[in-house]
Amino acid sequence: MKTRIQELRKERKISQEELALAVGVTRQTITSLECEKYTASLALAYKIAKYFGMTIEEVFLFDDLI
Repeated sequence: MKTRIQELRKERKISQEELALAVGVTRQTITSLECEKYTASLALAYKIAKYFGMTIEEVFLFDDLI
């Protein structure tokens, strides 16, 4: 699943480690999400979206799934 996580992180100058700590996962999980090797659970997607002050749909791109 495509995400805007990397783009949003870079805009805000946030490291993968900082984001991982904020949402309770490892840096490797953030890397996997950004590389589309892992799909976030609903709970994790919510935490990430909330961290960026956005909706899940604004962070995770569902166009390919519809």
